[in-house]
Amino acid sequence: MANDADFKQAFDLLIGHEGGYTNNPNDPGNWTGGKVNSGTLRGTKYGISAASYPTLDIKNLTLHEAQDIYRRDFWNKAGCPDCSPRLAFALFDAAVNNGVSRAVKWLQGAVGVTQDGGYGSQTRAAVEKAMAKDPLDLDLATEVHAQRIFFMASLADWKNFGLGWARRLASIPAQGGHHWPKG
Repeated sequence: MANDADFKQAFDLLIGHEGGYTNNPNDPGNWTGGKVNSGTLRGTKYGISAASYPTLDIKNLTLHEAQDIYRRDFWNKAGCPDCSPRLAFALFDAAVNNGVSRAVKWLQGAVGVTQDGGYGSQTRAAVEKAMAKDPLDLDLATEVHAQRIFFMASLADWKNFGLGWARRLASIPAQGGHHWPKG
C-alpha cells in the first residue's frame, strides 16, 4: 500500500513533468471554459489548470497549495493509497493528466470490474485481489499505462502536444522501475 512518503515521491516526480506557469492560448486547459477562447485565459501552473479550477488564482498558486490539491483531488480520489507505489504512480499521473474518472476506468478495466470511473469498495477489493496475485503490480501498471497511451494518441491535440506527451508517457515506466521498491 502506498503511504505518505510514496505520495511525496510521486508528487515530486509528477511536478517534474508539470513545470511552472504557462499561459498558451492554444491550450484548452488554460481557459476557464475548458476550450480555446472560452472563458478567461488564466493558464496552468504545476499542472493545475484554469479549466479544472476556474476560480483559482493560477498564476499565484504556491507549490504547497498544489501539493494539497494533488493529494485531495487526485491521489486520494483515484485510490492511490490502496495501490502499490508503482501502480499508484502510474494511476496518479494518469489521474492528473487525463482525469480521475478516466484513470480509474483504466484501473477498473485492468482488474475486471465495471468501469464506472468511481473508486469504491468493488474496485478496492478487485485491486487487492490482483495485487495478491502480482505483488509488484507490473501487469496492472502496464495495462493502465497502455490504455492511457492508446487514449492520448487518439486525441485531436496529439498533433500539437503529442511529442511532449509522448516524452512524459515514455518516462513513466522508467521512473516507476527506478524509484519504486522491487517488491
